[in-house]
Amino acid sequence: MSSPAPVPASPGSSSQRKRGSTESIGLYAVQCCECYKWRTIPTKDEFETIRENFTADPWFCSKRPDCTCKDPADIEYDSSRIWVIDKPNIPKPPPNTERLVIMRGDLTKTDIYYVLPNGKRAKGTGDVQKFLDANPEYKDSLSLESFSFTMPKIVEETVSNSSAWKTKKTKKQDKTNASSSKN
Repeated sequence: MSSPAPVPASPGSSSQRKRGSTESIGLYAVQCCECYKWRTIPTKDEFETIRENFTADPWFCSKRPDCTCKDPADIEYDSSRIWVIDKPNIPKPPPNTERLVIMRGDLTKTDIYYVLPNGKRAKGTGDVQKFLDANPEYKDSLSLESFSFTMPKIVEETVSNSSAWKTKKTKKQDKTNASSSKN
């Protein structure tokens, strides 16, 4: 399998797919821009910092203490877990907020939410704007540009063995076939 371009990624485990109020991500990883090996990132905060600056400040194994490109990869890019690939340069969530990535039960896409300082979830910039309008004391510390609802890409070949994904794909194919046969 060819290696994807170096990007921040969030491989999740099957136990992380449960529906709930927490995010679906089970592990954070980044790919070295030199050797293309995957390195785990210990915290969500560190991952978000790397992702925010990825183009201007590419990530290399040497940025981690006691690590070089000669060391074995921390994690292999394979179908033992579901991989979700983030776009680079998504801004780090503003102070007193949290960005959640929640995978849908059918594994077809993710939903992005921000937990705002009042504890409520924003599903889009409209919700953020309503919050800012209702709470003008945050207008100096929060801006709409600080929120990105860009969804990461679920890597299809890493979910293709999942029964939920197969069911969704079969239903979608059946729908396409039914509409084609009507014409």
